[in-house]
Amino acid sequence: METTTAGQQDHPGRASATPTAHSEHHTEPGASPTARRRIITEEPALSIKDLIKEFKPSRAFRTKYPERLTASGLYRAVNKVNLRVFPGEVVVLLGANGAGKTTTLACAQGLLKPTRGTVRLLGENPLQADPELRAKVGIMLQDGGLPNAMHPIPLLEHISTMYTDPYPVEELAERLGIDAFNGTTIRRLSGGQKQRVSLAAALIGRPDVLFLDEPSAGLDPQSRNVVFDIIREQRELGTAIVLTTHLIDDAQKLADYVYIIENGTTVQEGTVSELIASDGTNRLQYSLNAPTPTREQLLPAHLRAGVELIEKVPYTPARDGAPSVPGEYELVGALRPEHLAAFTAALAEHYLMPISLTMEPKTLEDVFLDISGRDIR
Repeated sequence: METTTAGQQDHPGRASATPTAHSEHHTEPGASPTARRRIITEEPALSIKDLIKEFKPSRAFRTKYPERLTASGLYRAVNKVNLRVFPGEVVVLLGANGAGKTTTLACAQGLLKPTRGTVRLLGENPLQADPELRAKVGIMLQDGGLPNAMHPIPLLEHISTMYTDPYPVEELAERLGIDAFNGTTIRRLSGGQKQRVSLAAALIGRPDVLFLDEPSAGLDPQSRNVVFDIIREQRELGTAIVLTTHLIDDAQKLADYVYIIENGTTVQEGTVSELIASDGTNRLQYSLNAPTPTREQLLPAHLRAGVELIEKVPYTPARDGAPSVPGEYELVGALRPEHLAAFTAALAEHYLMPISLTMEPKTLEDVFLDISGRDIR
């Protein structure tokens, strides 16, 4: 069995290793119905160890970001990334723009040669992939990769001839609604329609490993649900799925395991439940037809440590015939029953009745923003 390396140690929330590629997944207590505990099999479908990828930067980049260069003057886009993807699981890579996700996946797919480190795709070096290995891998790209002059179904029929046991084109086209716009060339399709064609092209060879780049981008709610169902079905068939997305809600619904990449490094990993529960943070959201009392007025001194009061929307009183706008606020921290008791007592003391009051656990988006920051990149 493979020895775990730095950044890949087993977590308390993971199940123990099981030497089969078809091990059963179990739902974690308190998790959503689709959340499952990770099962570590004998061999991962994708293994990346201490991956480093450096590029020669442009003159403009060297001038603007000298602090981001190595001693040899190169730009290190990926700096010792470690990750594993096992058969029958959805692994999501999260990271802000420029974090290193695309470069990592290009190395995993054999499109870029690593500067240092090891990449194994279905046990082989993807840079040296033969046709047999490539036939076992499906890749869905968000942009490009489809010939603009072709119509969708003829394109899929052409792709299907490259495989010995392709998925029936008619069934795939009907399932994804591609037959409804087959009369339009790829060039004239909407972004969401192109995404559906790209997904079909990635699936048609019945891959063992599936790379999905923003699979739900531009989709309407109906198409999004179909795509989610297909991803879950592929997982149940034992496909190893690597998914990148900026839609954190999608990641939280689909992921069995998450890697967060920042500045080219794997900075945090775990199941969604593990990441959300990592520091015990939750949030008390409320709205008032008045300014909120201060944190000092809401909580006694011994309950204030580690608790932040955030004004999301300031209260605006009625003025010149315009109605008032309720204020929206949050108390964020490791809240306990005594925090809730003190909070409600303080509102009663100020004779304030909240318009709404909800308490929620930390979300995956909160975890991501805590790591990558809230500034636009």
